[in-house]
Amino acid sequence: METCLYLGEALAAYQFGEGHPFGPLRYGAFVDELQRRGLQQRVCLQSPQQASEAQLEWFHTHDYVMRVKRQSASGEGLLDFGDTPAFKGVFEAASTVVGSVLDALQRIMDGECRNAFVPVAGLHHARRGAAAGFCVFNDCGVAIEALRREHGMHRIAYVDIDAHHGDGVYYAFADDPELFIVDFHEDGRYLYPGSGAASETGDGVAKGSKVNIPLPPGADDRMVAELWGAAEAFIRQARPEFIILQCGADSLADDPLTHLAYSAATHRMVAERVGRIAAQQCEGRLLALGGGGYLPGNIAAAWCEVVEALLGAKER
Repeated sequence: METCLYLGEALAAYQFGEGHPFGPLRYGAFVDELQRRGLQQRVCLQSPQQASEAQLEWFHTHDYVMRVKRQSASGEGLLDFGDTPAFKGVFEAASTVVGSVLDALQRIMDGECRNAFVPVAGLHHARRGAAAGFCVFNDCGVAIEALRREHGMHRIAYVDIDAHHGDGVYYAFADDPELFIVDFHEDGRYLYPGSGAASETGDGVAKGSKVNIPLPPGADDRMVAELWGAAEAFIRQARPEFIILQCGADSLADDPLTHLAYSAATHRMVAERVGRIAAQQCEGRLLALGGGGYLPGNIAAAWCEVVEALLGAKER
């Protein structure tokens, strides 16, 4: 099968409990819809894997990894300034997100699958030395470092359609001229983390290698479709060797934390178009990560549209 999908309780364990936006209902809603559509029979199901401390430190500082480990044992305190509480086992749960992403990446590079989807992943706010915005370890950042260190991939495209700006990825690689970013998100004047202005295009020699597309509250499928052509042209011109897609579902209408108004059709459109670029330029190499989303029905619809798009990804 051409698409690997990661499911399992060890992956579902990355959640912050009842009453927290990143709670236990997200994963179950996706799995229920996946089964309703019969998609589990069409993908190659894979079990979650746990990253090693050494792998976490490809992106994160040693001191930060050790801090998460200590607070995981006690289950006490906050890992950032208020959004991301520690809980017993948070180190293992967060390491499993990263490990599953790295396993998916390895399978893609080995040719076992053309593309893959990890639903509980895309934790794009975590910094190299800090948690942020429900994100403990930045699996996106670790994956980028892994592609460089382990697989000799240099020209990497990172596409992010989560409602929140992927600041943890952007600022970690702002001066990297071969990490090409296209990030559609709600304007930071209205939404956390307050960054991602159109003027933020990279630093120094990397100037022009990043495209931030801040959208006004209420932006819908039509607006994204109108802006997509230029974004796609930028990705194609970058000639990436590998593409990472962060497809947070919090950009759909009625999400309780955000103010955009996409339908799941935008997620399908972007996944299809990015999949086409991957087929034409990257030998199909595309890794999709679930990202945010805080309305279970939206998560189920958007992520299943992404899976269906991955299953149909081919050169046209």
